Amino acid sequence: MQRDELSLTGGGGVRIVYDAWTPADPPTGAVVLVHGLGEHAGRYHHVVARLGELGLAVYAPDHRGHGRSGGKRVLARSIGEFTGDLHLLFAEVARRHPGRPPFLIGHSMGAMIAASYAFDHQASLRGLVLSGTPVVPGAGIPKPAQAVAKALGRIAPGLPLQALPSKYVSRDPAVVARYDADPLVHHGKIPAGIGGAMLTQMGVIQTRLPELTLPVLVLHGSEDGLVDPAGSRLIAERAGSSDVTLHVYDGLYHEVYNEPEQDRVLDDLIEWLKAH
Repeated sequence: MQRDELSLTGGGGVRIVYDAWTPADPPTGAVVLVHGLGEHAGRYHHVVARLGELGLAVYAPDHRGHGRSGGKRVLARSIGEFTGDLHLLFAEVARRHPGRPPFLIGHSMGAMIAASYAFDHQASLRGLVLSGTPVVPGAGIPKPAQAVAKALGRIAPGLPLQALPSKYVSRDPAVVARYDADPLVHHGKIPAGIGGAMLTQMGVIQTRLPELTLPVLVLHGSEDGLVDPAGSRLIAERAGSSDVTLHVYDGLYHEVYNEPEQDRVLDDLIEWLKAH
C-alpha cells in the first residue's frame, strides 16, 4: 500500500490532513476510516494493512483539532463540525472512485461521527462499521450532571474538564505505553465543548437509529471502561437495517483493534467486508 499525506480545507478554513492509502493493483473498492477522540489516523496503520489485503483503497483523516490537522486542540461545539469535514473528504473519494460507494468505518467518537454522517448519506455508502460507539452516557454520569455538561459545552466550550484514563485503552501494556508517548495524541483534559456535543449527539443517535437501513457491523469490548457496551447493543436492537451484525468480545477493553486478540477482531471485520 502506498501512503500519500494530503489535505483539504474544512469548515472555517481549518486544514484537514488525511492519508490516502492505495493498493498496488487497481482497488476493489474504498474505505473511509474515522478515528476516535484525542487520537489520530496514524494509530490505525495495522488496520489499513489488513484492509489492503482486500485490495481496498483507504482514506483516513485526522479530525480538526486532532493529530496533524489544524484547529484548536480537541475543541468543537457540535459533532456537525466533524461530519461537515467528512463530507468534503467523501467528495474527494467519490471523485477518485466514481460509481463505487465506499465503506465507512469509525471507532469511538469516530463511530459517533460515522453513524451521524450515515443517517443523511446512506445512499452513498456501501456499509457501516462501528466500534466502541458512544450511544448511552456512562452509568456514573447522572442526568443532572449531563445537563450541566451540555450547558458548559455551550457557554464555555474550551473549559478543560477531565482527561481520558489511558489504562482503559487496551489490556496490552505496550499499546498503552505507545499511546502515552505519542505526541500526536491529546493527553490533556477534554474540553467541555466536545464533551457536551457528544452527550447531545447520543440522544440524536438513539432517536434516529430506526432510520439506519444500510448493512452495519457493530463491535465492542465487554469490559470497555470508557464507553458503555450497552450502546452497541442498542444499535443492534434499534437499527432499521435488516443486515446488522453485533460482536461483543468477552473481556476486551475499548480499542478492540489494539487488544491482544486484535487478529480475531480484524478477521471478523475482514470477513464482514468480504461478504458485503
